[in-house]
Amino acid sequence: MAALVATEAAASPDPAEAAETAEAAELSRVLSRMLPGLEADSKLGRRRALEALQRTLEAARPEAPDGDPSAAAAFQGPWARLLLPRLLRCLADPAEGCRALAVHLLDLGLRRAARPRDALPRLLPALAARLAGPEPARRPPPEACEELRLALVQLLHLAVRLSGAALAPHLDDAIRVLRCTLLDPFAAVRRESCECAAGLARATPDHFHMQSESLIGPLMQSISHQHWKVRVAVIEATGTVIQFGSGKSVDDVLPHFAQRLFDDVPQVRQAVARMVGGWLLHLRDRYSFLHRLIPLLLSGLDDEIPEIACGAAGLWEQVGLHWQMENEEELKDKLDFAGPPPAHHPSPGSRPGLGCRELVFRNLSKILPAICHDITDWVVATRVKSAQLLAVLLLHAEGHITQHLEPILRTLLHACADEEAAVVRSCTRSAELIGTFVSPEVFLKLILSMLRKSPSPSGLLVFASIIRGCPREALRPHVKVIAVELAHAHICQGSENRLYGERLLQCVQAVVSVSREDCRGAGVPLMEVLVTVLALWGPAGLGAKVQEALAELAAVESVDGSQDLFRAHVGALLERLAASHRDWTGHSTGFLQFDVVLAHSGPALGEALPQLVPILRSCLQPARDPPMRLKLLSTLSGLLLGARETVDSQGQFHGYLDTLIKDIFVPNLQWHAGRTAAAIRTAAVSCLWALVSSGVLSDEQIQEVQEMLTPQILSSLEEDSQATRLTSCRIVNVFLKTSGGVMDPDKFIKIYPELLKRLDDVSNEVRLAATASLVTWLERVGNEAGKCYYQSNIQQLYRELLVYLDDPESAIQDAVLEALKAGGVLFPDLLVREMEAVLHKHRSPTHCEQLLQHLQALPPAP
Repeated sequence: MAALVATEAAASPDPAEAAETAEAAELSRVLSRMLPGLEADSKLGRRRALEALQRTLEAARPEAPDGDPSAAAAFQGPWARLLLPRLLRCLADPAEGCRALAVHLLDLGLRRAARPRDALPRLLPALAARLAGPEPARRPPPEACEELRLALVQLLHLAVRLSGAALAPHLDDAIRVLRCTLLDPFAAVRRESCECAAGLARATPDHFHMQSESLIGPLMQSISHQHWKVRVAVIEATGTVIQFGSGKSVDDVLPHFAQRLFDDVPQVRQAVARMVGGWLLHLRDRYSFLHRLIPLLLSGLDDEIPEIACGAAGLWEQVGLHWQMENEEELKDKLDFAGPPPAHHPSPGSRPGLGCRELVFRNLSKILPAICHDITDWVVATRVKSAQLLAVLLLHAEGHITQHLEPILRTLLHACADEEAAVVRSCTRSAELIGTFVSPEVFLKLILSMLRKSPSPSGLLVFASIIRGCPREALRPHVKVIAVELAHAHICQGSENRLYGERLLQCVQAVVSVSREDCRGAGVPLMEVLVTVLALWGPAGLGAKVQEALAELAAVESVDGSQDLFRAHVGALLERLAASHRDWTGHSTGFLQFDVVLAHSGPALGEALPQLVPILRSCLQPARDPPMRLKLLSTLSGLLLGARETVDSQGQFHGYLDTLIKDIFVPNLQWHAGRTAAAIRTAAVSCLWALVSSGVLSDEQIQEVQEMLTPQILSSLEEDSQATRLTSCRIVNVFLKTSGGVMDPDKFIKIYPELLKRLDDVSNEVRLAATASLVTWLERVGNEAGKCYYQSNIQQLYRELLVYLDDPESAIQDAVLEALKAGGVLFPDLLVREMEAVLHKHRSPTHCEQLLQHLQALPPAP
């Protein structure tokens, strides 16, 4: 019975199969009628045959989205037997339109066939013949039309998608095609080829690795293509090719990927981060390349596009977690007993995970040499990226920086001298991280040693940045050591470059801002550094910044302003300076520091006279450097002019008056040949004038000065310098006003002839000052009990003054008239006689008449 059923079943075919067979037979008959047209001699005939085939295939059974197995099975036979061979021959048709229709029909056929893989043995060689040719490296592909080359590559990509692993036996042809099309002049062909290469790698993972290396060369030739979409496609394709291919190629592609980190197009940089992150997560041999892949991904964390930076950060976090899970047993203790972030972590809320930190720490020794090399590259972008990456690595390494500290410091010292601000900015950030994570005992030993050997602006910048990053508690025991080291001459006076002074100032500011009240024990050396900066670079524009630093230091020392700060430390500063003052010249740093202390100490100088005056006396001796004496006398003149607020703030300056006169003024007022000596005498006269006009000396003290300095002042009335002669006249006037009746008559008589000479001076200002002094001289004679003793001298003075009463300058005439009026009270009759003797000689009798009227109005002598 069973045999009977089986026989009946065999004799009665399945209706579906019958329908399928009938459909295939009908399609075969239709195609058979059309196919001879493909062999026509005319282009038009072949084209019409292909168009008829297209209409037939498209109308026979519209392609369904979900596919129809029965239709595909019915189509398979006629397609493979009749249509495929003839269409493949049409790929070489001389007419471009016919080739394009053939490609389109092949695409339709592959999509509708039940077993597209059956077409591969004939399709792949045909595609290789049209796209690769026999010598792809030397000759252009046989297919000249770029749109057709794109369609052929798309056809290959379709075959890869539809055939899957069945493509493995034909991998050679596919690779040969892609090696050519990846270098095609048409950008769209390159992009499609990249997608096809990635699809091929995914479709044949078991065999692709043996051929993957042959695609790396063409891919890397296209990675710098001018179209950014091609570059993105190449990067993505390379990632997949290596993922499913040979890990040996990683070393070949990484330099090219590193160059793409500098790409101007954000999408390209994003593609690099995405591909490298994928390798770190999934590449089979990733552990061998961690030290090369990690820098590429971490470089994306500082990308200028926030989206790229966030994407790279997310990938990096995934990589760290993945590695942490893979090494969970090894990290068990650190996971179970994880402590909080370091107390002074710059961003404790976003501290990298344990896996990320461990990855960096374990590979840091392999990564650092390359970073240290690239940070000195001649290409600016490379230096910027390397500096940014170094800061990221140090943030992850934390305390493990210590074992690599010396090469890192050497690198930072070199990089902080870079002309590119972005490089310097990132390097100072790295230095701050060193201060945060490394013990001061360690970094001070290294950085101070480097500064002692070769002080430089970059070294000081690194030092200042390290201090800024150091926690206050850790820095507290070392504040004085740092301040003393900065104050040493080999660092404090290491260069005359303005940038050096700016960096030195930054070191002091860093110490003060971090240590705050802990600086109180180091005030003197810090002040010494600030005074040095002000002395050497204040004129170069750092004066305002130094004043800010002084204000900060005053605040932490709880004093009111910089003057109180100088008051607290001026004694110690002068003691330090006194140790070297015997060797000073006008350009000595010690002298410049001394000048700054004098100019900025204000009232504090009145408390430091025991230290100040000996230095002044020593430096102002005639044997010392003339430029230094000239500068110091100018400074001293300013101090004496405001003596009540400077050297006499405590009312003790009179105790040093004798030293000032005998040891400073007398030697510097002595005549010596030369312009410099004349300038020094002018400065000394200015100092004397500042002293006698300051109001700090009593009349008795001025008389003491007069007794010792009158000969020198009278001599200075003959100086070539107008300023000296003018100031000397004024000093004589002050001497006369305070002399009273104590001056020796013989010395008193010698004064007026010198003043008379000044009436012939080239300067009217000097002549007026001399006339004013003569008025004072005459007034002093009137106060003398024995004025008759001076009668002959006064008569001579009358005669001389009457000459100048007819001076061409009206101002001089007026001044002389007042002098004669003041002196006429002494011997009016004598003056009238002298005036009558010369009246006829005057050009105008006006002033003589005024004088005569004044004399006649005087009361009679008793």
